[in-house]
Amino acid sequence: MTDIFVKGGPIPPRRRRAQLNWLLTVLPAFPLVLLVLRLWYLSRQNLPTMLLLVQYISPLGMISALFITLIWTVPAVILVLRVLGGILLVSAPDDAGRSLLAVTALRMPDWVVLLATMLAAFTWQLRLLPTLGMLVVAILGLTAVLRFRTERWLMLWITVGVPVVVGLLVLIFVWPGIVSALRAGEITTALLLAVPPLLGPLLTGPVPAWSARLVTHWPAVGAALLAPLAVGVIFLRAPVLPNSAVEVGTPGGPVTVVRGQQISVDDTSTTVLHGNGDVQFIPNGDVRSKTLCPEPVRPPNSSVSVRGWPVEESALSWIAPTHRDTTIDPRCLGRPLNPG
Repeated sequence: MTDIFVKGGPIPPRRRRAQLNWLLTVLPAFPLVLLVLRLWYLSRQNLPTMLLLVQYISPLGMISALFITLIWTVPAVILVLRVLGGILLVSAPDDAGRSLLAVTALRMPDWVVLLATMLAAFTWQLRLLPTLGMLVVAILGLTAVLRFRTERWLMLWITVGVPVVVGLLVLIFVWPGIVSALRAGEITTALLLAVPPLLGPLLTGPVPAWSARLVTHWPAVGAALLAPLAVGVIFLRAPVLPNSAVEVGTPGGPVTVVRGQQISVDDTSTTVLHGNGDVQFIPNGDVRSKTLCPEPVRPPNSSVSVRGWPVEESALSWIAPTHRDTTIDPRCLGRPLNPG
């Protein structure tokens, strides 16, 4: 392995420190903003309700929901930065020293890329795994061009042969899914399965120097602008309170079922948040029974599968044990447990 030197002069230390200071300031603040927006959205923009949620909701629970919901975005950011920065390094070395994107890719440790690849392999949906393969072969080819100077045939094999072979193997594996997607009219799924394996050989070599910043910086800037919006929309729909059903009734009186998200239980009452943002305090003396209700299962957006693997499922969902409710508690449907 050899050291890499970029031309054009590095980013001035003072400017680099200023950029890093801004980055280190924004990164911790972004999850906090997401958590506050989630509570604001959950309270239906009602400030007293939001303050009540802040008082009772555990920060650890909110952070856990944020982590589980957005874990797949971490490897996406790392791998895309490495690929775009590597393309800029091999295409315009004279200008790479002044690019924060190129410097970030240059200083990114290999073990970070390896961990990001493993995380993506477990958490990404099947229809995104061809894209993961494209990114991995592109990173391998770009790294070989930057660090090694060996025989021409070996470099040709690493930058062209390996991407072609990997792309061919991926196409053979996903071919039944491509056919099924085309028959079902799911053009987007078919493109996600078929196009990335074909692009791998094109991402391992340099692009014209005059277009290097155009094809690297502008996609990075566009992704940086759209990613917070997409992440926010996804997290705003993530559950942070347990769905519950509470049987309520006075001794000898009729029994009704209150459904909603349970906020807290104290010595005097059980607090429930309804879907319209209303908060109901139920005296504990009137509570007959309580149960947790499962989250409603959303029907899959795609009916396509690849060799028995649904394209919307990840490897982690197959490996990790899941709890599946075979029966539905009548209280979750708004009916008393014992109507008689």
